[in-house]
Amino acid sequence: MIVLLGVLVVVLGFATRRNPLLVVAVAGIATGLLGGLSPGKVLAAFGTGFAGSRAVTIFAITLPVIGLLERYGLQEQARNVIARFAGLTTGRFLTLYLGLRQIGAAVGLTNVFGPAQTVRPLAVPMAEGAAERTYGGLPERTREKVRSFAASADNVGLFFGEDVFLAVGSILLITGFVNTTYGTHLEPLDLALWAIPTSVCAFVVHGWRLLRLDRQLERELLTANAVTAEVEAAQ
Repeated sequence: MIVLLGVLVVVLGFATRRNPLLVVAVAGIATGLLGGLSPGKVLAAFGTGFAGSRAVTIFAITLPVIGLLERYGLQEQARNVIARFAGLTTGRFLTLYLGLRQIGAAVGLTNVFGPAQTVRPLAVPMAEGAAERTYGGLPERTREKVRSFAASADNVGLFFGEDVFLAVGSILLITGFVNTTYGTHLEPLDLALWAIPTSVCAFVVHGWRLLRLDRQLERELLTANAVTAEVEAAQ
């Protein structure tokens, strides 16, 4: 039971808002030492875990590259591109992004899109640019709303799209557990096919919410512009 003190370290670390990486590292070291492992074996366990999860650290390469691209005008170019499509509103663009995200996840391309590599540098400035083309400058509150909807399009597309892919971890986990526990012969293709209707429903529901965003922006920004005009006229 004393080994479970490592869990207490995690709870206390997160409760006091310490650095998550430091909290997990200290909890792992404490758990290993309390479990009777030597410092050398604890260090070896950390090394094995790091080597087996190299994909988790890919952000160390991705973020500097995206930072350089943004510094040299990536977001400005994204706004310029969206300005060429007069009929592509914020809601329509995000609905299109949702569909592309779902299709990509359904064929196993889960890392092609994402918050760091696509949403922040491309999707957000393009969604904001579509609104700015129609209404001019955006208040900070409206800008944050557009950013949240862009993030939701990515999350919903990934969550409901990846289950259509046969080799995703959740599909393999479910089939392995069910076949082992209940003695059945459930194939990954069976689950993937049943995930398609759910994915379509998710696209319809969230796509409708994204399209409604255009009307919300219109009400908010027209009201804000009217108030601003009245204030300026009064002055």
